[in-house]
Amino acid sequence: MLEQPQQKYRPFIFMDFPERTWPSRRIQQAPMWCSTDMRDGNQALANPMDHDKKKAFFELLLGCGFKQIEVAFPAASQTDFNFVRYLIEEQKIPDDITIQVMTQARADLIDRTFAALKGAKSAIVHVYNATAEVFRRIVFQKSRAEIIQLAIAATAQIKARCAEQADTQWTYQYSPETFCFTEMDFALEICEAVAAVWQPSADRPMIINLPTTVEVSTPNVFADQIEYFCQHFSQRDAVSISIHPHNDRGTGVATAELALMAGADRVEGCLFGNGERTGNVDLVNIALNLYSQGIAPQLDFSDIRKVAEIVQQCNELPIHPRHPYVGELVFTAFSGSHQDAIKKGFQARQQQTHCYWEVPYLPIDPADLGCSYEAVIRVNSQSGKSGASWILQQNHGLELPASLQRDFSQVIQQHTEQANRELSAAEIWQIFCQSYGIHATPHLQLLDYQSQKMTDASYQVQLNIDAAGRKSKLQGHGNGLLSASLLALQHKWPVAMTIAEYSEHTLGSRSHSRCISYIRCLDAQGQSYWGVAIDHDIASSSVQALLNAHANYLAQQGLSLSA
Repeated sequence: MLEQPQQKYRPFIFMDFPERTWPSRRIQQAPMWCSTDMRDGNQALANPMDHDKKKAFFELLLGCGFKQIEVAFPAASQTDFNFVRYLIEEQKIPDDITIQVMTQARADLIDRTFAALKGAKSAIVHVYNATAEVFRRIVFQKSRAEIIQLAIAATAQIKARCAEQADTQWTYQYSPETFCFTEMDFALEICEAVAAVWQPSADRPMIINLPTTVEVSTPNVFADQIEYFCQHFSQRDAVSISIHPHNDRGTGVATAELALMAGADRVEGCLFGNGERTGNVDLVNIALNLYSQGIAPQLDFSDIRKVAEIVQQCNELPIHPRHPYVGELVFTAFSGSHQDAIKKGFQARQQQTHCYWEVPYLPIDPADLGCSYEAVIRVNSQSGKSGASWILQQNHGLELPASLQRDFSQVIQQHTEQANRELSAAEIWQIFCQSYGIHATPHLQLLDYQSQKMTDASYQVQLNIDAAGRKSKLQGHGNGLLSASLLALQHKWPVAMTIAEYSEHTLGSRSHSRCISYIRCLDAQGQSYWGVAIDHDIASSSVQALLNAHANYLAQQGLSLSA
């Protein structure tokens, strides 16, 4: 890279426009959408879509709710021509859908385009020619007047062909292809000339499509251009102003959103931003940005994973795991602080009195896009206490006490650092069971027990246990079932242990649901030892949790269960 890039690259300079009003406007409704996946996106593929892939993509776009779909450049290839004929002859185009086709401003290509469209109920014919000074000078070596004449001649030919096929409802779309770096006076001049030929009206609709063919400025400059054009175009009320942003500077979505604020009515782009170079603007991204602001986008992405699957199959291109809204990791948090905030957000939703979505770090509810909550929090060495507890809550219904969350997070931290990778939900559950005694045959297993409440309200208990294969009967007397059971254990293993914390809950809402108990015991030095147990009987699960905590203490102290 150059140390002084200004010697090679010039900044884009646009006229001063203090009359702008768009910065204070808000987008309040969805624009008209036009998917260009099957043409502009298709021409950018290493392996362009064949008939079957085009058919699958067209059906996908219909399912998503697009009303305008650019299906082909029929004069560019026989595959495109045949596909347009297939859609028309097989009556695959619903009555409320308008197909769009593209052609260059050349007489032979225009005639071929209308041959492909014969019999269509409604269609948009999209013609374009480059208008920027650098194209006029370097590519075409034509004057302004010659470029205008090219656009006028194409428009007149299209108008005549439309009249010859009067059974079709025609819309004309003109694109000054390199609008974003065309001089504004010339962009207006050529569009005025084209409109004068077409004579737009309710019976003769027209779209003026203003592309950022290559991004050359910050998005606010393009918004200025759109508002300036809308203010100065003489037939603004008679035409639909469309935009077609590319993403060369990585600001295609911002460019589109600011252009909508500046007065644009329509957006062309592709699903997930496919297109030449860095791609066309991502229509899914814009639509769901609107959705997150409470604006119905008039597009349906309620099964976004299925949409992504079909797009990837047709385009033979992967979607980045952090691609907005659809990437595998976009609703995922690994960071401990993020996980804690998300977990608390979901907990708060259960008590909130309003209906609005308020979960930190999640701009929209993943469930609205058909995504489950299972992958919202994933656990690696960066995760905090909330990560693993969320996994257990979502997959197994466990509501860990805060101090157990902290204890288990340290256990998980050791495992993730040793493994040097993310842990799966199954691995986290297995580690939890191993750490706190949830086994089919615990090391210290309660076989059964008998308890009796004495006249002084104390309890007498007898525990029948299996300790490492050796069965024993232990007796204890205390203020309650757990204190009596702890004393019974201390008769066999004389250690100073106290119960510091106990909690329980059911796993499910039915009357026959199982119960889970959590117990934290302290030794003489204040060290914690947790035990957890699950049983259909809450008393049995509490006693087994105590046995598991006791077994953890013995194991960590190197003491034998069979002593």
